[in-house]
Amino acid sequence: QVQLVESGGGLVQAGGSLRLSCAASGRTFSTSAMGWFRQAPGKEREFVAAINWSAGSTGYADSVKGRFTISRDKSKNTMYLQMNSLKPEDTAVYYCAAQRVRNTWSAAYWGQGTQVTIAS
Repeated sequence: QVQLVESGGGLVQAGGSLRLSCAASGRTFSTSAMGWFRQAPGKEREFVAAINWSAGSTGYADSVKGRFTISRDKSKNTMYLQMNSLKPEDTAVYYCAAQRVRNTWSAAYWGQGTQVTIAS
């Protein structure tokens, strides 16, 4: 069984930065891609960024391009999300996910989420 644990959330002022981490554990952790999603109050969960686990290629939602950077450390089975120039609309619970089946987030492994709050 794979477990994902997020950390690094918190409260920051608009314009500030945060770095989220997602550590994966499990006897035989393997994935094709990992990603970050977020869910704001009253809204549906939305895609933020993803990274191909082996190649390191990345993709971002338009709303975070140029501000957020996703990365991973394969030796530590850990993924990161560096968030800069944060805006109040970035406030949400951030979840990490690891694909079980290539090219789909259906039935992915999910973390428990970490709260990110941006004060204006």
